[in-house]
Amino acid sequence: MKGAKPTIIVGIIVMILGNVFNFQGQSVIGPETSFMYSNPDWITYGIQIVIIGGVIFGAGVAMAMIKRN
Repeated sequence: MKGAKPTIIVGIIVMILGNVFNFQGQSVIGPETSFMYSNPDWITYGIQIVIIGGVIFGAGVAMAMIKRN
């Protein structure tokens, strides 16, 4: 199955972006002028994006395992 590595990479990138959004919502990183900064909605959005990234990552790992066998 082609596409296992790109799927894994996309999953990792999505998880990283979700963490960034989560931390901006918690006022940990980012400029204070950002609309995401200190916004509780972005905490939940970030967590949801991390979960979606984990599902994409898991699909890529599963594709790699199926390809290997």
